[in-house]
Amino acid sequence: MRLLFLAVLRRHTGNAVTAQRIRDHLEAAGHVCILKDAFDFGSPSEIANFIKAENLEAAVALHLYRGGRLVQGHGIPFGIIFGGTDLNEDVNHGEKNKVMGKVLEEARFAVAFTESMKEMAQTQWVDPVFTREVKAKVKRTPGVRLIGEMAQEDLHAVVKNCFALVNSSVSEGMSAAILEAMDLEVPVLARNIPGNAAVVTHEVTGLLFSDPQEFVRLAKRLVSDPALEKEIVANAREYVREHHSWQVERNTYRHLIRTLQRSIED
Repeated sequence: MRLLFLAVLRRHTGNAVTAQRIRDHLEAAGHVCILKDAFDFGSPSEIANFIKAENLEAAVALHLYRGGRLVQGHGIPFGIIFGGTDLNEDVNHGEKNKVMGKVLEEARFAVAFTESMKEMAQTQWVDPVFTREVKAKVKRTPGVRLIGEMAQEDLHAVVKNCFALVNSSVSEGMSAAILEAMDLEVPVLARNIPGNAAVVTHEVTGLLFSDPQEFVRLAKRLVSDPALEKEIVANAREYVREHHSWQVERNTYRHLIRTLQRSIED
């Protein structure tokens, strides 16, 4: 494959050394890798002309902003390698942050050299590579549909027509989706994590699973046991009414704001 590798190639800098090392890896694998300095190109159109002239099939960019913004939008697949200053400095500039997010949405992969760099990137942007993988798998899986955002009223109508709501989050504070499903009298199947277990009592107000195999087993059990479904739904609705009443919540916030008012008056 003929690859464009775009990086900032100031002599004797870390990025230049890293880029040369990665180029050697790619060429050792049998690819033609043309390493170019991002500062050699003044505009995306110059990159487009270069890609066409060199008959390039894909691209890799070192540095999400300096290199990444130049390789997107040219109709060839590309991947990103985080450079360091893109995550440490450029993320703090609003427009650059926005541009980098768009680059990640189009990138086929993103490489972070350390776990902390990966965590910083995940904090800043939803993982677009993972999102694309999910969408691709959904397309290949019969009976599974990925639905975009919708108005709350429409969402509630959809949930009411579902057999169950599944929450597979690896981390939750308090899941509004779980509480809404309980209030709508839809059974809940949720991953057994602290945030979910705080509102779902296993086999009382819902079912908690720890791994895919247990999820399948519990889902089959729920399908085949109408009595269990009925009991869980009733308990869950009662739990929501008793512990998560919107009226109680409203009154609580009114009270809290009054304490602020009193503190100002005092």
